[in-house]
Amino acid sequence: MIKINSQAFFKQAKKVIPGGVNSPVRAFNAVGGSPIFIKKAKGAYLFDEDGNKYIDFISSWGPMIIGHAHPFIIDSIKKQADYGTSYGIPTALETKIAELAVKMVPNIDKIRFVNSGTEACMSAVRLARGYTNREKVLKFSGCYHGHADSFLIQAGSGASTLGTPNSPGVTKASASNTILVDYNNKEQLIETFKNNGKELAAVILEPIAGNMGCVIPSEGFVELIRELCNEYGVLLIFDEVMTGFRLAPGGAQEVLGVKADIITFGKVIGGGLPVGAFAGKDEIMNFLAPVGPVYQAGTLSGNPIAMSAGLSMLTYLNEHNEVYSSLSEKTNYLRKGMEKALDKTKISYHINSLGSMISLHFSDEPVVDFKTAQKGDNDRFKKYFHGMLDEGVYLPPSAYESYFLNDAISYEDLDFTIKAFEKVVSTL
Repeated sequence: MIKINSQAFFKQAKKVIPGGVNSPVRAFNAVGGSPIFIKKAKGAYLFDEDGNKYIDFISSWGPMIIGHAHPFIIDSIKKQADYGTSYGIPTALETKIAELAVKMVPNIDKIRFVNSGTEACMSAVRLARGYTNREKVLKFSGCYHGHADSFLIQAGSGASTLGTPNSPGVTKASASNTILVDYNNKEQLIETFKNNGKELAAVILEPIAGNMGCVIPSEGFVELIRELCNEYGVLLIFDEVMTGFRLAPGGAQEVLGVKADIITFGKVIGGGLPVGAFAGKDEIMNFLAPVGPVYQAGTLSGNPIAMSAGLSMLTYLNEHNEVYSSLSEKTNYLRKGMEKALDKTKISYHINSLGSMISLHFSDEPVVDFKTAQKGDNDRFKKYFHGMLDEGVYLPPSAYESYFLNDAISYEDLDFTIKAFEKVVSTL
């Protein structure tokens, strides 16, 4: 495909934007080459500045669950824009979307809206620390919770040790209050609670991980976390920025049958606009200002246009529950097509999927955590990514990201994708 205009825009962008992008994965550093620049999107498709058309399998990293520029969402945005774009004052819209979210998600009484998933997770941890009067937080290697200091942590020198910063600008003091444990490692988790349980304010995890590929919790893993949190008086935070309203109306809590104490949201809840949220039971959420001592604020929180888009999205999903079975069926159809093509080759692979999330790993062993995800053949992935891009299929430009299907993708689109996949993997 011709990418002359995209290359020119990238060159121009690098002069005024660090790395030419506003989020690092967009730069294609993990796969090489220059990123494509998108001009517009509609339904299942992206259109770049050179006029190339792509079937979109990232869905803006999750929020476009019913497709790009869906009339139901766009109409609500246009209508609200006529009334103004920001007030910094309460609106009835905020209450309407809050009431609907509380109705759809199990185990929550109140929800606070913010502007991003990062802000939601950062605020959830602050709330947990304030509520428990403890400082330490346990997170899992390979789970991404945004770019707040508490989360940019790498493992210490041994298992179950305190973390150290993995980005300049993150202080050792911030890192020292975060403990890192391997995802799906029950033994390490139990040992960590024995050593640190009474100091932990919270455990935060992606209940279905999406940032080391799609990684599913092993049998009993999330249930064990819940039990240990109960035993030691620790709050359990589910980061459902990706999974909330995507895997089911009630998100991963509904799918797994495990209740968290605080749940964070983003992506889908904004209908494609910048929105995040965190929610929980009354006794926890009432610790937030202005009724409680834990401070959190934001001028653009509850922005009327974002609330309008989010309300329309949640309304649509609440009234069209068949979206979830449709997406799951389409994901399984894609997975079977990929497996059939790969089985004709000598390529080692594993595919993980749940609902509308799926990831392909060129690996000899199952991918169950970040360590096994790192063992994949990334050089092969780079060739695979660019091969699919040249065929008109846009995949995550990283071996460590989940694909996100949207329901605008048709079976004709899936057949096109599988045919392109067969062609590309035969060259790998």
